[in-house]
Amino acid sequence: MAVVTRIPSLSASCSVSSSTSKTQSRKSNYFSLTQVFSVRCSLHSQATSPFTEKHSVERYERDSWLYKYQFQNLSTSSCPVPPDQESIREYEIALQLPELRKLLEVLREKRESENRDKRRGPGNVFLVGTGPGDPELLTVKALRVIQSADLLLYDRLVSDDVLNLVGPNARLLYVGKTAGYHSRTQEEIHELLLSFAEAGANVVRLKGGDPLVFGRGGEEMDFLQQQGIGVKVIPGITAASGIAAELGIPLTHRGVANSVRFLTGHSKNGGTDPLFVVENAADPDSTLVVYMGLSTLPSLASKLMHRGLPQDTPAVAVERGTTPQQRMVLAELKDLAYEITLNQLVSPTLIIIGKVVALSPLWPHVKKETSSLMEAN
Repeated sequence: MAVVTRIPSLSASCSVSSSTSKTQSRKSNYFSLTQVFSVRCSLHSQATSPFTEKHSVERYERDSWLYKYQFQNLSTSSCPVPPDQESIREYEIALQLPELRKLLEVLREKRESENRDKRRGPGNVFLVGTGPGDPELLTVKALRVIQSADLLLYDRLVSDDVLNLVGPNARLLYVGKTAGYHSRTQEEIHELLLSFAEAGANVVRLKGGDPLVFGRGGEEMDFLQQQGIGVKVIPGITAASGIAAELGIPLTHRGVANSVRFLTGHSKNGGTDPLFVVENAADPDSTLVVYMGLSTLPSLASKLMHRGLPQDTPAVAVERGTTPQQRMVLAELKDLAYEITLNQLVSPTLIIIGKVVALSPLWPHVKKETSSLMEAN
């Protein structure tokens, strides 16, 4: 399945990359796609999620400039898309291309008119971290940049409350990823950033948390710098810090935890095993924070206990931390995966494992409930 990889050269033909990684040019057939299927969009998605869900009405309203001629009534409960996930992705890209081209031309003309007698250089790219969700955790510098941007490429885990702070003249483009559905591949995101920077735009890449902590910001920065584009990074409060503070959990504490380790729970090829667990990750004097670890937690917990981490190590899993929709479960390590399943926690969920969790004001209630259960038995 071929996908568009460059914006500036798009006219009658598109530069594409195939599954065999060969680059070729061919007549685009995106615009011959018909609206053959519809996906139900939640009209109340903000009530259940503080973030941008892939086919929510809020997303299409926010990005409505991209669908100027295709979607005439965004208040309806269905969004026209083909039936399978890859077709949905390519269909949406096809719908977006005309307006993306127009915006590129407008920005190029603006740059030329403002710099007729000066050397015209590329625009600026900012990698901006927006924190775990609470808009009040946004930095002053991040707020200034997002309010002066021409175009913002935003991820799923940038909260709706943060997106509401974007300047009125900015254009928003969703490039979020969820399990099984990437609205844009990482390579396509790279090319979008490059295309608009070359057109002279102030481009902001908005990411949840911190852009350089499991956010692939380093890859985007490296790609752009290799193309001669300057990149400025504005850090955000990573989920580990923001959520731990919300719960009153110190990630390190004298006599309890002398170090903290951030782990990705991602697995290879969507499996149930985490990428790796080094032996010293089972250190009882260290705090472990697991990002994106819901599906691999049972395997991770088993390996940690096998390597010596006590089964009764305090742990907490926090869904949608720092937002009004925050939910959490506290449990001993041996019971955490069961409690997560029982309470049906969903992504994004951060997991903290370590003795410092017992320092939270909430932990005594867990121990009290456990003691009552043991007495009842």
